[in-house]
Parts: sequence; C-alpha cells; structure tokens
Amino acid sequence: MEDLKPSPANSSPLTTLGFLERAATVYGDCTSIIYNSTSYTWTNTHRRCLQVASSLTSLGIKRGHVVSVVAPNIPAMYELHFAVPMTGAILNAINLRLDARAISIILRHAESNLIFVDYLSRALVLEALSLFPSHIQRPKLILITDDRVETLSPTVDFLDTYEGLVMKGDPGFNWVRPISEWDPMVLNYTSGTTSSPKGVVHCHRGIFVTTVDSLIEWTVPKQPVYLWTLAMFHANGWSFPWGIAALGGTNICVRKFDADIVHRLIEQHGVTHMCGAPVVLNMLSKLPNLKPLKNPVHVFAAGAPPPAAILSRSESLGFVVTHVYGLTETGGLVVSCAWKRQWNRFPATERARLKARQGVRTIGMTEIDVVDPESGISVKRDGSSLGEVVLRGGAVMLGYLKDPTGTSKCLKENGWFYTGDVGVMHPDGYLEIKDRSKDVIISGGENLSSVEVESVLYTHPAINEAAVVARPDEFWGETPCAFVSFKSQLDKKPTEKDIIEYCRAKMPHYMVPKTVVFKEELPKTSTGKIQKFLLREIAKSMGPLRSSRM
Repeated sequence: MEDLKPSPANSSPLTTLGFLERAATVYGDCTSIIYNSTSYTWTNTHRRCLQVASSLTSLGIKRGHVVSVVAPNIPAMYELHFAVPMTGAILNAINLRLDARAISIILRHAESNLIFVDYLSRALVLEALSLFPSHIQRPKLILITDDRVETLSPTVDFLDTYEGLVMKGDPGFNWVRPISEWDPMVLNYTSGTTSSPKGVVHCHRGIFVTTVDSLIEWTVPKQPVYLWTLAMFHANGWSFPWGIAALGGTNICVRKFDADIVHRLIEQHGVTHMCGAPVVLNMLSKLPNLKPLKNPVHVFAAGAPPPAAILSRSESLGFVVTHVYGLTETGGLVVSCAWKRQWNRFPATERARLKARQGVRTIGMTEIDVVDPESGISVKRDGSSLGEVVLRGGAVMLGYLKDPTGTSKCLKENGWFYTGDVGVMHPDGYLEIKDRSKDVIISGGENLSSVEVESVLYTHPAINEAAVVARPDEFWGETPCAFVSFKSQLDKKPTEKDIIEYCRAKMPHYMVPKTVVFKEELPKTSTGKIQKFLLREIAKSMGPLRSSRM
C-alpha cells in the first residue's frame, strides 16, 4: 500500500465553485434567486456567473488579483461569490456601512484591482477612492444597477455596468479552477469591533469544509428556501451562498432588513431557513399583532446568546433557533449547540440556558478547547473556570494579509488558533462563550463577564437592548457601565437607581453596574452586533467614577 500515491484522478482540489455547475445539472429549471420582480433558475444563474467571469477575464482580471464588491443582498452580490473566484481572482466583499475612510484603507491594503459598486454606494466609493494618495493606482469600477430604478448608464468613473458584463460574457467560458485547494479564494476584513480591521484570507479548501460542515450541522434538506437576512459581506454570509447552491435551494434576496418585509417574504415564499444575530429575532418577534408562522423557520443565531424572553417569543411564533459560534477567521460556523430531543421537555428557562451555550465543535473541526492563555493548559470543565477559546481544523484561515506578526500571535506553533474569546467548558463538554478578551471587566481584581451582566439586564421588563463595558474607576480600577435602551410605549421609564437596585437583587454586588446610560438605540454594525468599542470610548470619556468601597 505504501506504493500507492495521490494522482490527478483522486486529488482534484476541493472547491465550492463546482456546486454551481451541479446545481445547473440537477436543479436547472428550479428557482435559484428571487428579488423583487426578478427571478432566475439555476440554469440562468450558472450561465450568468460564467458570463461575468468571462468578461472579468477580458478586462485583465486573473489569478491572484483581488476583486472587491460593495453591495447589499442582491442577485449580483450572490453571483459574484461564484463569478469572481471562477477567474482565479480573490473575492473581497466589503461592509457597505463603513465610512469612506475605512473603505479606502481596505481597498489600499487589499490592493484591489476592480470594484463592483451598488448604485446606492456610488458616492461612498468615489469618496473612498478620492482619499487614495496620487501615486497609488485606483481600481477599475463596475456599476451594479437595480430592477426598481431607471436604467443607469455608467458615468465616466465606471468601465461598465454589471448587466453589461453579463451580456458581453461567454456562457461557455472555461472557468479557472484552483491549482491547489490551498489557493486563496476570499479576503474578508474583520468588523473592527474590538480592534483595527484585519484582512482574513481563506482558501478553497477552508471554504469547502465550512460550507459542507454548516449544511450537515443544520441538517439542511435539499431545495431549502433561504431568506437573506444575514449580510453576504459578513464572512460571506457564513458560507451559505455556496451552500444553498449545493442543495439547489432558492435564495430570497432582500436589499435592506425590515421586520415587516421579512415576515411578508416568509409567508409569500415559504421560507425554511435564515441566519442572523439575536437582534434580528428581537425585531421579528416584537412586532404587534403577530400570528404564528404557517410552517417552522429554522434560524442560525450567532453572537450574544438570545435572551430567554426573545427566545421564548421567537419559538412561540414558529422560529426554531439554533445558537452557533464562528468568526471571520473561521469563515463561518464551527461550534453549534447540538440540541438533544430530550431537552425539549425542559421548562422554557432551562431550554434558554442550554441554548445560550455555544455548544460543541461541528464535525468538520478537529478540536476545540478552553485554555489558560499563558500556559496553554486546559481549564477545568466546571462551567466556571475562564480561559481563552482555541480551535483547530480545516475551517481556520490561512492568516492575516500582510500581517505575519498578527498571524503568528493567533496561529501559534502549538497547533491552535487562539480566538481572543473568553469562555468556560461545562462538565458535559459544551462550550459557553463569556466574552471577548477585551470585554472582560476586571474590578478590584475580580474578573467579571459583561455577557452575564447583560443577561440579567435583559430580564428587566422595560429593557429592550443592553450592553455592558468597563468604565474607569478611581478605587476599583474599572467597574461595569451599562448602556440600555427601553421598549417603546412604556407608561413609566425606570431610573438609573431602579436599574441598579434590580441588578443588585439578582447578582453579586461586584458585578452590579455602577453607571447606567440610557440611549434611544445602541450603536450596531450592519450585521446587528452592538459596537462595544464605541460604548467603551463613551464610558472612557465620562472619566473615572469616584466610587467608594462596597
């Protein structure tokens, strides 16, 4: 057996791009994309992607080039997840809610060769390019129009329109396959909620592992109806652009999240699956006069654990929520609260507690652990000993672009990826994230988790949203500072004293917020994550709190 070696017949590079060709063969006459009045079949989508890839090649885009896109969840954004890497180029999906300065920095750092720009982001991208130093060549521009506006012609700044590339491209284009499955496929920039954005590079193999892994973990059936409530520019929509193609599903695209519109689309198209942060569930479940869904809708929720009240409301409407965990650096979801049927018999509060745990590794990951960040030794599996979450497996990134120091800090020689997240391991082997390392508050030498304080705040009947960060304190070093927004139509709003006393009755005194700041709405990223780095700056600008010994 030692004489048997890999050969071309058995060692083709793993890539998700082949899912599209298969979808066209198996599900060719089935609906692939629905957006407003636009509808495509998988035959249409396969052909359009080949035509765009062909046109890009004619424009000089080739293997190793970076092609950026600034667009919402529209058909072009979906198609570019196939069309760009089909040229050998690397797809860079940019958060369209960033400001011009941030986008300019990303474009320069990525050395983008070409940018696809949604018509509503024209001014933003042109401003970003105006910030380029004169000696740096600007990338070419392609304008993406929309089916609900008058036909737009490219201005002098744009080479062509997206539909123009479709029309000019060759539907028989022989797409560029990866030489190695380790070839880079996507470049994503971290949200910057805890630090400066970093360019995360994933290869074809990693994306393949994440995509197939997520489908298996979620037990997604063939031909699902998937509603795009999660931004595709956020870690490539957790790999589901490729995953839905693998199963011949239908993609329901929506330009902007609106709870009323989402409910209408769920009923109109028989949506079966969707993803998002817990804030999405909050918005969908608090609309007035809601009726239970005709059929269950499965939801992957990642981020802070869904508070028990939100989880209960969502499930009573027919949403089946699975709490998951992943990072930009893993390309998607790598930990899931693997639910057991017997848990369905538990009371709602106990089910919410179990679902708040991120869970166990997905089958595509090799190992997860919680370790002491200094020694690398595993912490006790007691559900209370804090440590850093570490991972290893095929979904982990290649590294950070142009940042060998940052790469070596998290991809360590001991074979683990250090996430920067703080968590505990329960006796049954289930992981629970407690905080980002930057969000742990050290008060008087005690480490406290902002997530735990937030979970108590969310039980207050008047509170709609809550986030807790550290505020400098003259005596304790730092103490919890809570930012909260209230539910609408309250007869009487609680005072800061009311909130503090409520917390004091439900948690150890050292964990109780010493400051409460009321906001109309907490600042969020485009994917619904509360921007704690902004709240930390506000808390810091308030100056040290003069608290006394308690």
